[in-house]
Amino acid sequence: MLDLEKKDFLSKEQIRKQAPSVFTNSPADNVSKHYTHIPTSVIVDDMEKLGWKVSDAKEVKARKGIGFQKHLIVFRNPDVVINGDDGDTVFPQILLTNSHDGKNAFTFTAGLFRMVCENGLVVSTKEFENVKMRHMGYTFEDLQVKIREMVECLPITVESMNKMKSTEIEEKVAIKFAKKALTTRFSKDQIKVFKIDLKELIQPVREEDAGNDVWSLFNVVQEKLVTGDFSYTMGGKIRKAREIKNFNQDLELNKKLFAMANELV
Repeated sequence: MLDLEKKDFLSKEQIRKQAPSVFTNSPADNVSKHYTHIPTSVIVDDMEKLGWKVSDAKEVKARKGIGFQKHLIVFRNPDVVINGDDGDTVFPQILLTNSHDGKNAFTFTAGLFRMVCENGLVVSTKEFENVKMRHMGYTFEDLQVKIREMVECLPITVESMNKMKSTEIEEKVAIKFAKKALTTRFSKDQIKVFKIDLKELIQPVREEDAGNDVWSLFNVVQEKLVTGDFSYTMGGKIRKAREIKNFNQDLELNKKLFAMANELV
């Protein structure tokens, strides 16, 4: 059984080690004169005042513009939790992406963290759009408003989860979903040249995901596509899929897959 207290939050030193660009104190030289530099570390401090602590931090590997590249901060509030009747404990998360090269606004995206598998999911619904803040005139009060708006939308997330859990599907529908899900990771040309056992892709890894409902299917397929826990045959050779480590690709895959799962309900 997982210890809910086991998942520690990151210290400032750990964040700096994983994503140094969070603490960059000046913007890249090519930004607009209208650009107001707000270090992401300021948002980290302000989010902590609102009860949201950092559970993960990443940055894009860069050859140029080191220190200004796009980075990701994942926040979780230990007091905001969804306790499912089936024992599936889920923590809502807020994902922040930003850069210091003038190419990205502060973008907040809703996420979910399942304790049963320590796996992060990204929410994508028509009602739950990304929240953005420009690098101009940032205030703590504006941040409070944005985060409150996101928290107020959490019932939509819970509703989507419950609909997925209560919607049972047949195996042929699950296989059709798995085939469509491959498009979130591979191009159409790639899918044409390799063979994959779709039944393997929908096969649960753990007992908790053994149901025939949409929520179980979504979590099984999402985890396998992200971690690379599946094989495919190409050119007569069996190959092991690679884990997705680029957080931009991870975010996009998650959003598309969540939307696909919502279509089933």
